[in-house]
Amino acid sequence: MKSNDVLKKLDDLFLDARCELNYNKDYELLIATILSAQSTDKRVNSVTSILFERYDIFSLAKANLKDIEQIIYPVGTYKRKAEYIKEVATRLVRDYKGIVPNDRNYLESLPGVGRKTCNVVLSNIYNVPAVAVDTHVSRVANRLGLTDSNDVSKIEWDLMHFFPEDKWSRVHHQLVLFGRYICKSKGPLCEDCPFYKCKYKQIEEK
Repeated sequence: MKSNDVLKKLDDLFLDARCELNYNKDYELLIATILSAQSTDKRVNSVTSILFERYDIFSLAKANLKDIEQIIYPVGTYKRKAEYIKEVATRLVRDYKGIVPNDRNYLESLPGVGRKTCNVVLSNIYNVPAVAVDTHVSRVANRLGLTDSNDVSKIEWDLMHFFPEDKWSRVHHQLVLFGRYICKSKGPLCEDCPFYKCKYKQIEEK
């Protein structure tokens, strides 16, 4: 399978693919991505619509932790995430006057921010070429034979070497949407899939 073939099929499916987390400011995307761990974008969006109406980055840094917990309760592991986002807000206000910097090392030093979250933020806010590997990207990449690993760092490396750098950010969103709506974990919609003879189909046919 060649990268151009994969890109064409993904373009046919999701030409205007974008992040489905709702945000208007850079810090809102960062916080929403932290909240999205082990949760759905739909649930995160319902929570952040309340959170960001009530707080900006400066008031969030001073907010009562219990109040944050109450708002973000539906996303799961809410106590830990409340601590994360309050600390993130505090540090951004202290270090960058509330602005999310284009600085990978700094961002990855923040609580709750790993490489995937950092890639999402840098890609969407600063147009930094990046492939963020979540469960959808991991599953699709393995089923399409673009990687043979379950290690997110290896999957990211494989995808970065398979696709041209100027396509990384868009293909990340396309793979996420493809995995979310078509190549689902359970009951994938193979009849709507343009990729014939993927690993999943080969297993099913045996």
